[in-house]
Amino acid sequence: MIDLLRKHPATSYFALAIGLSWGAVFAIIASGPIPAPPAEAQRLFPFVYLAMLVGPSIAGILMTALVSGRQGLREYAKRLRCWRVAPRWYAVALLTAPCVLLVTLSSLSLFSRDFTPAVLAGSTSALGPAAASSLGRFILLGLSVGLGAGFFEELGWTGFAVPTLRTRYSLLQTGIIMGLFWGLWHFLAILWGSANAFGTVPIPVFMLVALFAFLPPYRVLMVRVYEHTHSLLIGILMHASLTSSMILFGPPVAGGVAVTYDLAFGAALWLVVVLT
Repeated sequence: MIDLLRKHPATSYFALAIGLSWGAVFAIIASGPIPAPPAEAQRLFPFVYLAMLVGPSIAGILMTALVSGRQGLREYAKRLRCWRVAPRWYAVALLTAPCVLLVTLSSLSLFSRDFTPAVLAGSTSALGPAAASSLGRFILLGLSVGLGAGFFEELGWTGFAVPTLRTRYSLLQTGIIMGLFWGLWHFLAILWGSANAFGTVPIPVFMLVALFAFLPPYRVLMVRVYEHTHSLLIGILMHASLTSSMILFGPPVAGGVAVTYDLAFGAALWLVVVLT
């Protein structure tokens, strides 16, 4: 079994990351329907969020140990502590997502007020009414969720999968492969928690757009940044920036409006990929 994992490191990582996360999520949601009723999804959101983070982090560290041993773990820790990079890469990591997202929403808002950023509209989206009681708490929650997702997910995605794929594939190919698996990894949680979001859009269409419209181009950008910095820390910050930006700025939309939002954001990110 261990030899098989070592022989196919990237495939093994993706299988472990998805399997561990989905298994942990199923342990929490198995007794209820999928998609979950909105009240149930809101109640269980913190537990599902934490369960999702199990897969990439454990799979990344485990596969590093199996494939590269102690030396690999030392190099892994070195990349995690790598903070001495040019300031422009911090700017790219932290500002790409919010800038592209706000430009996208500003353009869409010319046609509809539905695209007003959540933090400006006084909405807390999936975080629920408890967060709505305080704008400061909403912002803190958005930043905390983003940092948690960035740290634990990138222990695997950037910590192991990206450098492993780069031994065989180009930057663009690596980014696209990563983005597709990143989207697939989100499948169960998004399907479970999106009952209010589907609207009149067929669920398969909604899921395809939600999972694959913007994650692949953003991951291509993340791989490019990693190629220049070899810093796992920068990858964590860039991921955290995306998650926090989508919580803080993502408009509370559903159905066809949500599909339009995701497609527009994805198109804007692909434009950045092409132009940079």
